[in-house]
Amino acid sequence: MKIDLTDRVALVTGSAHRVGKKIALELAKQGVHIMVHYHSSDEDTVRDTMQAIKSEGVNAFDVQANISTLEGIEKVFEAVKENFGKLDILVNSASVFHANTLLDLTLEDWQLSLDVNLTAPMLCTQAAARMMQQNGMNGGSIVNILDYGAVQPWASRVDHGVSKAGLLMLTKISALSLGEHNIRVNGVLPGPVMKTPGMSDDRWQEVGNRLPLRRPGEGEDVARAVAYLVSEDFLTGTVISVGGGEHLISYWD
Repeated sequence: MKIDLTDRVALVTGSAHRVGKKIALELAKQGVHIMVHYHSSDEDTVRDTMQAIKSEGVNAFDVQANISTLEGIEKVFEAVKENFGKLDILVNSASVFHANTLLDLTLEDWQLSLDVNLTAPMLCTQAAARMMQQNGMNGGSIVNILDYGAVQPWASRVDHGVSKAGLLMLTKISALSLGEHNIRVNGVLPGPVMKTPGMSDDRWQEVGNRLPLRRPGEGEDVARAVAYLVSEDFLTGTVISVGGGEHLISYWD
């Protein structure tokens, strides 16, 4: 059954820019009120994000917090309670990304990736589920934003891949654990949907050309997948690949 998302409340972590922003905007278009979380490094972009969300006719508030710490996560959920009093949707979108090899990897980068990409979604899932239990039969929906590094080894992205692989398993375990409370937990596995900073347009098109669809994707592709997952009430433990067929590419071809 399709769920009417009008007047639902969503927390989207890391939603001041890039894919997180696209997700927040798509949910706002569906009538969802948004709690925007951002890191201090995104202060220059959050104002435009808030304006764009509010232009969809929904309520929006923002909270700045470092979710690599328990104190930061508690700050985020206190803001949700204070401004909305309830929570229907959580999207764990915040992420850090380092370029490194196994022998170059520092303990600092390793720990930060685990803290932001895996521990923070776990703690946010716990906090969100406790709020969503108060929704009774309406339950709630949690979506984790994954990465192809979770399922395909990438020698130059060690900590990112390992942390996202852990998040993939957390998605499945959370779906098993929270189903009895009518809380659904799903994931989106994006392929190349947004250029990394500094990448040229030609290089970006080269990345897209190796896909079966012969083009890179866009952040909106991920956002629409998230909206689908939160609007269907019998989907849980599901991971949607949004990669233009990246998972079909064979090393042997």
